[in-house]
Amino acid sequence: MHDTRLSVTSRGSVPVSASERVSSGIMRDLEQQRLVPGQRLIETEIAQRFGVGRNAAREAIQRLAAMGIVDLSRNRSPSIRRLTLEETLDVLEVAEAMTALLARLAARNFDGLVHLPRMQAVLSEMSDCALSRDPDAFSRMRRRFYRALLDIAANGELDRHFGAMNMHIVYLQYRSSLLQDARFEDYRRICQAVITGDARSAEAAARQHVRRVRHLIQELSAAANAAASLE
Repeated sequence: MHDTRLSVTSRGSVPVSASERVSSGIMRDLEQQRLVPGQRLIETEIAQRFGVGRNAAREAIQRLAAMGIVDLSRNRSPSIRRLTLEETLDVLEVAEAMTALLARLAARNFDGLVHLPRMQAVLSEMSDCALSRDPDAFSRMRRRFYRALLDIAANGELDRHFGAMNMHIVYLQYRSSLLQDARFEDYRRICQAVITGDARSAEAAARQHVRRVRHLIQELSAAANAAASLE
């Protein structure tokens, strides 16, 4: 799946506020596993780390809470949100519909003269990532993959809502080489269907991708529960 938001650290010539800089930094920390689901966020530590005031740190935490990334439960310090299995499956249910729509629109709008070089670059980057097994490179590739599809689909509402899903939290909780390998394979299938302009096949590949992710996550969760019961 995706996360287009993690790459947003500036807006060209538009100034970025201190709180935006902090929220982007926290997102990078999540991506690079310096922060993990369930970890608490202390305002003073965040302010010191990013060289900002506590107000900016507080605003950043509130911004991330509005995005569904931070949990602001009462009587507890803010923390990186941890999804239950039920919440994870809810996210995947929405993700299936939105990813299918994205793939269908991208295939329908695909213009080889305009879009083929970009998609070929994405496919080449996928091959490099598959060889390197570098999780940071994989995250960058994933962002470029979905950003390319969103640009080709050219639907502003889909673009706005697509980035609001919590797939990045899902993948932070469920780290597995099997899951990463499956995503490589599925991304290639989606790319190839989009490049051929086959909207029906692109939609089917996208749905199959999310269903495969759901199945693997359920297996990982069951295995973790079984291991915990033996302790």
